[in-house]
Amino acid sequence: MASVENPGGPESKDQEAAADDPPVDKYNVEAAEALASEVLRLPIAEAVPIYEQLLGVFPTCAKYWKQYVEAHMAANNDDATRLIFSRCLLNCLQVPLWRCYIRYIRKINDKKGLEGHEETRKAFLFMLNYVGGDMAAGPVWMEYIAFLKSLPALNAQEESQRMTAIRKAYQTAIVTPCHHIEQLWKEYENFENSVSRQLAKGLVSEYQPKYNSARAVYRERKKYVDEIDWNMLAVPPSGSYKEEMQWMAWKRLLAFEKGNPQRIDAASANKRIEFTYEQCLMYLYHYPDIWYDYATWHAKSGSTDAAIKVFQRALKALPESELLRYAYLELEESRGATPEAKQVYESLFTDGTRNTSLAQIQYIRFLRRTEGVEAARKYFLDARKSPNCTYHVYVAYAMIAFCLDKEPKMAHNVFEAGLKRFMNEPAYILEYADFLSRLNDDKNIRALFERALSSLPAEGSVEVWKRFVEFEQTYGDLASMLKVEQRRKEALSGTTEDEASALEGSLQDIVSRYRFMDLWPCSSQELDHLSRQEWLTRNFNKKSDKLAVSNGAGLMERGLLGPSTSSSDVIYPDTSQMVVYDPRQKTGMPTPMATGPAVAAPSNITNPVPVGVGGNITNAFDEILKATPQALAAFLATLPAVEGPTPDVDIVLSICLQSNIPAAPIGKPGAPQKQSSTGPALSGSEVSTSSKSHPVRSGSSFKQTGDRQAKKRKDLNRQEDEETTTVQSQPLPRDVFRMRQIQKARAATSSQTGSASYGSAFSGDLSGSTG
Repeated sequence: MASVENPGGPESKDQEAAADDPPVDKYNVEAAEALASEVLRLPIAEAVPIYEQLLGVFPTCAKYWKQYVEAHMAANNDDATRLIFSRCLLNCLQVPLWRCYIRYIRKINDKKGLEGHEETRKAFLFMLNYVGGDMAAGPVWMEYIAFLKSLPALNAQEESQRMTAIRKAYQTAIVTPCHHIEQLWKEYENFENSVSRQLAKGLVSEYQPKYNSARAVYRERKKYVDEIDWNMLAVPPSGSYKEEMQWMAWKRLLAFEKGNPQRIDAASANKRIEFTYEQCLMYLYHYPDIWYDYATWHAKSGSTDAAIKVFQRALKALPESELLRYAYLELEESRGATPEAKQVYESLFTDGTRNTSLAQIQYIRFLRRTEGVEAARKYFLDARKSPNCTYHVYVAYAMIAFCLDKEPKMAHNVFEAGLKRFMNEPAYILEYADFLSRLNDDKNIRALFERALSSLPAEGSVEVWKRFVEFEQTYGDLASMLKVEQRRKEALSGTTEDEASALEGSLQDIVSRYRFMDLWPCSSQELDHLSRQEWLTRNFNKKSDKLAVSNGAGLMERGLLGPSTSSSDVIYPDTSQMVVYDPRQKTGMPTPMATGPAVAAPSNITNPVPVGVGGNITNAFDEILKATPQALAAFLATLPAVEGPTPDVDIVLSICLQSNIPAAPIGKPGAPQKQSSTGPALSGSEVSTSSKSHPVRSGSSFKQTGDRQAKKRKDLNRQEDEETTTVQSQPLPRDVFRMRQIQKARAATSSQTGSASYGSAFSGDLSGSTG
């Protein structure tokens, strides 16, 4: 018999297996770091595709760009090196990457003489224009000044130009809050003094306040910069603690820079803020709020063109962000650029936006604002033919026609046209009903509800029935009100078991009819009471066979149920004992009774736990009391009945203080004590005294120093017993604070007695060991 071959072959199996595998996280930081370390050992030909893959995922990672370009520099690939620098320098404003660029420029220009020196000087100025304000740019300024000092001067004019360039570099560096600013200031003073002491005095006094301000700002800025992780990769926000801390650190640094702490001119301050934003986007590249803040700051500063460029970059970085698109649309529309705004709207439709209907609605409003009624109407007629058009588009355009165009007839026609398509959408029915309510068209409202309820399924018509009832309660007469309420109960009634109770009227119906907004025809206590009654009716009005299921273990023993697949080890709770907790419930109120007989519990014990079902029913609490010592049983008998989920701690403490529990006989410290297992237990004070005094047993290594110390311990024990008896014999204080003070006094006395006894025993041990 010929076998049936798989038409897809092994390739289709591999594709199916690949489809079942979980998606690979391309932003896996650990995998990226491991790949970047591994690629260092590969030749440049094999490393290029890996670098391109890494930088395609992390395009703002300066350390990957630096690693990539250094690999080409080591292979002397000058063309590839220049291309990489042109791709990364302006997007990665990080000093180490730019210093790598300067090293490359100096390397290729060192042997070109004066022409090479000029090219290197221009490269330095280019670098300092972008990253010269960075706090890590101190070494860059020092390198640039050293390069200027190394330039040859063939005549006096060139020497003068060289000294002027050095002076200008120093004066710019010492007013920049960066590392090594103090060293730069000292070098500047030495430079000026070496040129002319008379001129140096005036220049130094002029730049001293500017230097002091820059140094103070540097120290303050360093606090914010030190909080930033400069090795962090730009990944989409995942809500991790580290990411949130970095986001907050950048926000604080941006707020600091916007405050212009150095009090420099507006142009320099704006350049500093722009630089900080660019650095921030290297690490928070996938955060739309940072892009929006950056563009908004440009717009508020009067640089609308710069804001547009930021938005365009943001849309390339985050093409799926609808928020950034709408923000960009606002900017374009606010400056009157209608064609550009239309292009952004068209991109919303062509890029497969999730909320196509929302984009259509916003485009209708945009056309209504910019081109008029006819343009909006024409687009709506085209949009309604789209398979992705939802009822929201109909509602939005109908309300535009009604509220803005003042055409209620047009709005009514739009709603009717949508009703043919969205009859099974409860939300659309409710919006149409609201529109008819504004028109005061009660006949059509009733007709709409009748049409909708005749086609909607029961589970989808709850809100429509609710709105229908509210409408009749507000605008109908009593007969129509009662009729609609009864129809709703019949339509939404549950199973046949609950149908009778569901159709019955209750005070909840009266509350629903006669309430208005936040005004109620009853008090909050009455409303809570009605809610509890409704819950009881819904949960405890069951047939007896359902109660039998809850007691399945006992009924199986009696043979009332057939074979069951449930395990015999499973103990089902007796749901018939469940009651609705009410903190105001008083002791002795009736509770739902169990279906079977139960042994009566003591009057002071609430909710006894039955341990069996049927004829051999015992009370677990009674069994515990039989095995309990008499002293403990007497104490338990004095405890009050618990009202609510937890007892009152103050009442229990007061009973403990007043309890007169019989004390067990205490033997001599050196003699062993015998106690029956059923005899009375030690009182709390005696247990405390015996545990704290540490009596010395016979045969131990401890020895008593004499009758004097033994008599002292007996006096202390007797004093504690008298104080305990005095406290316990006092009447119950009414003031809870006073009761706690008595308890604290008792605890303090016990601690003092215990420490004295421990000291006596310890001294006896020492004396015995030394004697």
